[in-house]
Amino acid sequence: MNNFFYHLKITLRNLRRGGIYSVINIGGLAIGMAATMFIMLWVYHQWSYDRFHEKEKQLYSVWNHHATNGIFEYTSRKLGPALVEDYKDIANMTRFEAWPHLITYGDKKINMETAIADPGFLTMFNFPLLEGDKNTALNNSHAVILTKDVAIRLFGEEDPIGKDVIVQNRYPATVTAVIADLPANTGFKFKAILSYLSFKETIGYNESWSNNSTITYVELQPGADATTVNSAIKDVVKRYTDDNNFPETFLYPITKWHLYSKVENEKAASGLIGTVRLFGLIGLLILVIACINFMNLSTARSAKRGREVGVQKVIGARRITLIRQFLGESLLTAAIASIFALVIVSICLPFFNTVMGEYLYLDFGNIGLWVALLVFILFTGILAGSYPAFYLSSFLPVKVLKGVFKNGSSLVTSRKVLIVTQFTFAIMLILSTVVIHRQIRYAQDRNTGYNKDQLIYVELNEQMEKNKELIRNELLGTGAAVSVTRTTSPMTGRRSSTWGIDWQGKDPEDRTTFNCLYVDSGWTETTGTIILQGRDIDPYTYATDSTAFLLNETAVKHMGFGEPIGQVLRDGGKDWHVIGVVKDFVIESPYDPIKPMVVGGPAGWLTVMHIKLNGANRMADNLAQAEQTFKTYNPDFPFEYTFVDESYAQKFAEEQRINTLIAWFTGLAVFISCLGLFGLSAYMAENRRKEIGIRKVLGASVLNITSLLSKEFLILVMISLAIAVPVSWWLMNQWLSGYAYRTNMPWWLFTTVGVLTIGIALFTVSWQAIKAATTNPAKIIKSE
Repeated sequence: MNNFFYHLKITLRNLRRGGIYSVINIGGLAIGMAATMFIMLWVYHQWSYDRFHEKEKQLYSVWNHHATNGIFEYTSRKLGPALVEDYKDIANMTRFEAWPHLITYGDKKINMETAIADPGFLTMFNFPLLEGDKNTALNNSHAVILTKDVAIRLFGEEDPIGKDVIVQNRYPATVTAVIADLPANTGFKFKAILSYLSFKETIGYNESWSNNSTITYVELQPGADATTVNSAIKDVVKRYTDDNNFPETFLYPITKWHLYSKVENEKAASGLIGTVRLFGLIGLLILVIACINFMNLSTARSAKRGREVGVQKVIGARRITLIRQFLGESLLTAAIASIFALVIVSICLPFFNTVMGEYLYLDFGNIGLWVALLVFILFTGILAGSYPAFYLSSFLPVKVLKGVFKNGSSLVTSRKVLIVTQFTFAIMLILSTVVIHRQIRYAQDRNTGYNKDQLIYVELNEQMEKNKELIRNELLGTGAAVSVTRTTSPMTGRRSSTWGIDWQGKDPEDRTTFNCLYVDSGWTETTGTIILQGRDIDPYTYATDSTAFLLNETAVKHMGFGEPIGQVLRDGGKDWHVIGVVKDFVIESPYDPIKPMVVGGPAGWLTVMHIKLNGANRMADNLAQAEQTFKTYNPDFPFEYTFVDESYAQKFAEEQRINTLIAWFTGLAVFISCLGLFGLSAYMAENRRKEIGIRKVLGASVLNITSLLSKEFLILVMISLAIAVPVSWWLMNQWLSGYAYRTNMPWWLFTTVGVLTIGIALFTVSWQAIKAATTNPAKIIKSE
């Protein structure tokens, strides 16, 4: 214990005497540790998604694998009950669908995302019920479960259990339970739950094995082997349909849902895990950069610690004792830095949450947090202090007491390697940030093939569908809109596809998936899509246009039509005649190539109304008039609309958040690197004060002195560039290869980053060099 307090006293004294260098060491470590803490919090949050369920190792979703159309998570509504009935290793199942429902109680109405699930949902997943019985809450076909937030908004302080509400202004439901508000780390998003029994009774649904429109979750029996179950259920759909064209089924574990959203060969392939790994790597790089600062400044100041080491060795100190002392100093420095890092994280966490769209927090009451922090401090302290400890403890007492140290070339070489490593990482981060930003901008600037300006869409309900002509006429008559059309889906998202289209000359083995969009009149006028051949769909003028088709350019090429107009296609048991060709437009990811697409007439299903607002009026006036119109003809539902340009912008939200954070962390990495460079240059200038004074007396100019002190550091930065540029090019080329629609990496991009990096390093080093070069040489020599 006495030795501990002795070493603690020595450490605190050295930190105090270190002055600005101690501040740089602690400050650099604190910033690096804070950045790493942010990343660790985010990574842990992503990893924890839906891992809080007690049965997590038994829970799976059922996916389909079609030989031609790939892997998809939607299944037939018949699949879940069949699996429980036919396979003893499957203990329970629930089908799950979710979309907005209006729930009314008295004069209070809330339109909210509502889940529709089987009774097994409540026992399979751990979403705790605050009131009610999870074993029976969904057994009644007219049951509804509300989250705590919704229950308070509807009933206030009243007990909600047993209260009757109206769903979609059509059918009554009784509140049977109240569920806790969903945690942030779950992929489920809903505010209420309806029984699947009510779904079947009140709305009705397609129970065909060929209709894949629900998500199916299953719970395996304890001890059941997922691989064995997978083999057993593989051909379940084919057995029920006796059709080899139907997909195979397989299980996908709950622990993979969030991080591995893309599946290949029935196994987890990619998804958010790539971003998690990227940020984990960035966190490690920033911490390494901060630790390199500590190493460099510790070894650079070895002359001041050398005599201390020599004296301790003379009086009997062993090398292991000195190693423990220096490691203890670095651990204490890391502990002090961690306190400042926690302060930084606590202050900046709200901003971080805003950027990432997450809800992260530091749970100081959780013992796990303190254990993780202790491990983090130990890791950082040992990483930062290991090299200085072994380096300083290796000094020979005879040499250091005489003022003769180890071979200078070894010291310089080690410091050069560390500086080059530090700036190589920083330059790689800069280049990665720039390339990611270019890729996002490249996709954003892509021609979508339609006009998003002044365009909104509204989800249709039965009341709106009934009054569709009245709504359309009033919107046009009041001048709030210049055109109106109905479609299957918004222009920013596909809701339908098929591989069952037939045409003359089609290869019998061709199972290509075609995107489908059904529209009524005014579609091209409203959306700004471009007709290349033929005409638009107009069932008001041409009665047969209810079964008309427009083909996009990609579909025409795939079908091999020299003259597409007049061709007859067979789909869904109907004949569709081609009346036009539309220019390719982006309806899915702007990063992907455009798929073959058919745009059909209103014989298909229509669920969305697009409205082109009048650009001659104020936007607020158009929206106010539109709201009044919908209140007149759709009084039971709130007027809720979405701007198409805002919806399209959401396609880039994830990449933009990632790019913003990488940019911030890159800035921190560069700042920490420059902080270390500043400390080293200041220390080198201080150690060469006498040399500088003599050179000035002999006639050296400020430029000569500045060049002398800056040259070595600039050479090291240029070496870093030579390493970082090819490595970054290769890494980012690999990253870009994941996008079908991608930008390039021109030579001037790397040149610009190189010049910028050299400029930053030159500014950092030159500031100290100029300061030393402009000092009065008489004062320097006199003080020496």
